[in-house]
Amino acid sequence: MIFAAVSITAEAADAVIGRFRAITGLRGELKGSRITSTERGLLFEILWQHDARAWVAIADGNVLNNWQQQGGSDMALYARLLDTAVAAWIPASGGACADVVIDEGRYDARILNRVRGDIQAMLGNWGHASLVDSRRCSGVQIADVIANSIYNVTIKSARAARTNMILAPSLASGRLCTISVPEN
Repeated sequence: MIFAAVSITAEAADAVIGRFRAITGLRGELKGSRITSTERGLLFEILWQHDARAWVAIADGNVLNNWQQQGGSDMALYARLLDTAVAAWIPASGGACADVVIDEGRYDARILNRVRGDIQAMLGNWGHASLVDSRRCSGVQIADVIANSIYNVTIKSARAARTNMILAPSLASGRLCTISVPEN
């Protein structure tokens, strides 16, 4: 299970997606599982021109198995991944005011509101946490492509070698950081 958080302004995220669509001609919601390696490379090239950074929290197979054996829910692990990514981002932000936008599409609204509340508590008075439909949020769509990219590399999919080549400069420069969630 993988969760990606992207630090980018809403305006810059819209500009990234707008430029990507203008070049590729793609329409609709951008999903990492639906684009080619060439399109993926293009998105990262455009993204890094906008002073963005990303943190990706990863729960590998051992963490997942351990989590399930202990009776942990999928949603609880999702919340842990979200907490891990945001906690890594906050110090890197230099204490700047932050808006954390969370994709509302995958889980029950009551549970997501609890997760949003946890993130809001973590931000305190320094920012605001909100839920949004990914179809209407460029930043969430960008995060989806990043998470899918790391996922492909992690599971060694057929796309892994090419995706790893695309990600290597971002990882080396620190623009893209991965965080492994510990087993316990």
